[in-house]
Order: sequence, then structure tokens, then C-alpha cells
Amino acid sequence: MLKLSVHSLEAGYGAVRVLHGVSLEVNEGETVVLLGTNGNGKSTLMKCIMGLLKPSHGSIVLESDHELIELVGKSPQEVVALGIAMVPEGRRLFPKLTVKENLLLGAFRIAARRSIERNLEFCFEAFPVLRERVSQMAGSMSGGQQQMLAIARAIMSSPRMLLVDEPSVGLSPMLVKQTIDVIRDLKQRFGLTVLMAEQNFHEASRIADRGYIIVHGEIAFEGKNLSELTESELVRGYYLGA
Repeated sequence: MLKLSVHSLEAGYGAVRVLHGVSLEVNEGETVVLLGTNGNGKSTLMKCIMGLLKPSHGSIVLESDHELIELVGKSPQEVVALGIAMVPEGRRLFPKLTVKENLLLGAFRIAARRSIERNLEFCFEAFPVLRERVSQMAGSMSGGQQQMLAIARAIMSSPRMLLVDEPSVGLSPMLVKQTIDVIRDLKQRFGLTVLMAEQNFHEASRIADRGYIIVHGEIAFEGKNLSELTESELVRGYYLGA
């Protein structure tokens, strides 16, 4: 059993409040998309879940194998140890380390260390270019290659839940499609639960089971399935030009 529940979350930076009472749920095996244009709080929510930013109010509860675990107050390494990994916006690689060194850093989680060779081989199968460039410095790779490496690094931690923050940023349409396809394939291969923050509705909707729309730091709409999400006035207005 795996479930993430965010309740009435408020967070920001200094005097600037970004999230205003955000609540959402991600159930085991789902791919849930958090839609929103830039500056509406998607990345802030991801940082709160991962322990990179402490909210001023609310709770983030992980239900793991019938145990309820409050994530607020936990450090990023404690969150990762619980089986949650994030692919951050902008990749956030170590540019002066090689591809392999970046991947091995992703396997720091104790539970992942016994699976290093298996996970490495899977990452190389999923992203052949990483095998070809295993000794190349990450900072010298193209944007698309760096995105592949960022996803692979997260997989190296053997996560149960994957948070993906804006995977389409800075990529060509073809690479965006490939990246979304890879996220779908990884979910199926590893049995992952996925929360993806994205502003490209057309691509996100190809793999999402359902989703939320965040506007000015508040959940403006919850689609209980993909049809509800697609037919919402907000999606039609923001993303479909209706």
C-alpha cells in the first residue's frame, strides 16, 4: 500500500506566500499530473514533499505498507530513504562529474545499493546514449541527454514513488514526447507511482490517469479521471485554446 496525501498546505519564501491551502492525493500505481503555468506553485509543492522547503501550515502524509508517516519536518535524505525520488526542474546534475558518477550518486539510498548493477543496466537499456557517454562530464551533454540522465539518476534510488518536475522545460517537441514515453515505460517496468508537475497538457495527458490544476497557489480543479480533466473549462481555456 502506497499513498501520498497533502492536506491544506501553505508555503512560501520569506514574506511571499506561494501555496494557499493545497490539498491533493496520489494513490498507488497512479500517474497524477499537476497542471499549471509558470509561477503557480508546482515546484514549491514538489520541494515541500521532498523536504527541501518547510511549509508554514498543513501536512504531507505518506501511507506506506499501512504505516502513516508525516513528511513535514523530515530531511530530503529521509524522504528519499522512504522510497520517494524526484527529477527536479532544470535537471540539477553535477556538471563536473561523469554520467556514471551522477548515476551512482543516485544510488546513495541504502535500500538501492544492492541493486546498483541491475539498475545501471536498466538505465543503459532505457537510455542507450548514457552507455555511450558513460565517462562524459554531465555538464557537456545536450539538454535532452541531461534530462535522460536526471531521470536515470532518480531510478537508481529504486524508488516506489517518482516526482517529476517540469520534464518538458527546455526540450524540443520530439524530445518532450520521448521523455514522457520514458516516464510511462519506467512506471510500468518498476511499478511506480508518479506525480508529475507539467504545463504541457497535450503530452502529460498521454500518460496521466487523472490530475489537478493549480492556479495562483491553489487547487482550482480536480479531475477524477482524464475525461473530467480534458473537459474542464480551465484546461480548455489554458491549454486547448477554447
